[in-house]
Amino acid sequence: MKTGGSLSEQGEIHQHSGWLIPLGVALIVAALCGAFLLYYLRPAPGSLRDNRPTDAATRVELHVRGLTLHVPARYIASRAARSGGDQDQVALVAALPDMRGYSDAEAALFAGNQPDSPVIRLLLRADKNGLDAQSRFGRVYMPYLADAKGEAAPFALTRYAFRPDSGYGRDELFVGKGGALLLLCEQPAQDVPSPNCLAIDHRVAPGVNLSYRFKRSQLARWQGIDGGVERLMAEFQK
Repeated sequence: MKTGGSLSEQGEIHQHSGWLIPLGVALIVAALCGAFLLYYLRPAPGSLRDNRPTDAATRVELHVRGLTLHVPARYIASRAARSGGDQDQVALVAALPDMRGYSDAEAALFAGNQPDSPVIRLLLRADKNGLDAQSRFGRVYMPYLADAKGEAAPFALTRYAFRPDSGYGRDELFVGKGGALLLLCEQPAQDVPSPNCLAIDHRVAPGVNLSYRFKRSQLARWQGIDGGVERLMAEFQK
């Protein structure tokens, strides 16, 4: 009768049992962590539908820090905002050249991100500490400019380059309307195939600012875009 294995056999059995248990524990911990991660990162109920646009023309009454707006639902990007009432911020969409709202027939156009997209994206937000264009230029952008004088650019704009080592090194600043409009534009690059221009912090009411974004390829139309945005806001405030 065999009473026991050799020392090598016993050592082999002990060695296997030594790493199998920790491995099993590690696998269980990894599975639990994965389950918790999936749980906390899962979309909230209805969130995948929250930003689905609509082509409804029904006007929605919105209030942003005392500013009252009556906006056709087809302009409102978020389904939550289309419920109306008090909002801290409201995202809107429109398309050139007539600043029309979303329609199902143009769903692909409004969802696309092509470099020549005609879609304008607007954001109204409550911000009592917002800066006007002149203050933003002097306090935010001026310290990072390569040349404070700038240079004449096409389309009745003045162009300012940023220092390469600044946080804006991959952007350019265009100033129009005698300094009343600032356009921060991404420079085209391999990893920025569809660059944007951002007009930020237009004061539309006390404590309410408006920003809007469009494709850099539309920069030649900036005057029409700015005028169209102003007409939309005036219409929505009627």
